[in-house]
Amino acid sequence: MSTQKQDNGPVTITTSDDGIITGNTYDKYGSTNPVVRRLMAGFERSLDELFTRADPRSLLDVGCGEGVLVHEWAKKLGDKRVVGIDLEEPSIQAGWAERQAPNLDYQIMRAENLPFADDEFDVSTAIEVLEHVPDPEHTVAEMARVAKRWVLVSVPREPIWRAVNMARGAYIKDLGNTPGHLNHWSTRSFKKMLAQHGDVVEVRQPFPWTQLLVRVGD
Repeated sequence: MSTQKQDNGPVTITTSDDGIITGNTYDKYGSTNPVVRRLMAGFERSLDELFTRADPRSLLDVGCGEGVLVHEWAKKLGDKRVVGIDLEEPSIQAGWAERQAPNLDYQIMRAENLPFADDEFDVSTAIEVLEHVPDPEHTVAEMARVAKRWVLVSVPREPIWRAVNMARGAYIKDLGNTPGHLNHWSTRSFKKMLAQHGDVVEVRQPFPWTQLLVRVGD
């Protein structure tokens, strides 16, 4: 981990063992900031509705981070198979150790060239992940390949995301770009990319994100 100073204070940046920035340590799910809590309430409510519609029979979560979401999903799915994957980084694996479930398996791997069979999972997800990967088109193709019915994804909505960061005085030198964000999509451009792999049946825009549910199978 390293600490970078932004205009409104220091922020801790986490990197994987091979030097890839995995994000910062700001806990948006556990934040006590009232503005963040309100934004996250909208994000989580919308995501939960899409998850309920997908009704997973098994699930692969690409870029599961410390396991906050995938652990909650595993508890909801009972004995149905759930796999969460991410890079090797101490804080990520520490989170896995704290968030265990009998049906949940964590695996260390990159998002490219997934070592799973075609249609091995009912649903594949990538929540706030695709903006970090070096080849998002290939990662999405792999997610669609291993998913039998649905792909569920979310990313920051640009240019709104960076504008919000600038407004709060964050990452000014990087024009509001969050560390580790390699890719930037408007809702329209993100939908266009996902539409190459299936039927985009739902588009959600909880401020300031884009969430899509994509039907990849019959």
